[in-house]
Amino acid sequence: MTSIDIEHFRDALLEERRRVEHALATLRAEHPGSLGDEVEETSPTNDNNLAETATATLGREIDYTLGDNAEQVLSEIDTALVRIDDGSYGTCVNCRQEIPRERLDANPWATLCIDCKRRSEGG
Repeated sequence: MTSIDIEHFRDALLEERRRVEHALATLRAEHPGSLGDEVEETSPTNDNNLAETATATLGREIDYTLGDNAEQVLSEIDTALVRIDDGSYGTCVNCRQEIPRERLDANPWATLCIDCKRRSEGG
């Protein structure tokens, strides 16, 4: 792909990878134990125990979702870096058309052009 600055996108992907890895490490450091460990920390004599348990459960579920999303983004970034190395970066994996630079600027790990992305989402 000759119309885009591959090194710019490699740098952007590597920077985003570092950022996501840091966020994921921070998330894991904040919740090193299981939900059961966290719930056990609440006092059994506290009238608010049920509310605290519910809050801890909700917080942990949100963190799990964020962690899953971060891992998915890391996978997509790694795939984009492989595509840079093999020369297929910036080409839609579906229609083989060039992905516009604006789309890559917004989402450097994009594998689909806007039209194919819309079709894949049913829109």
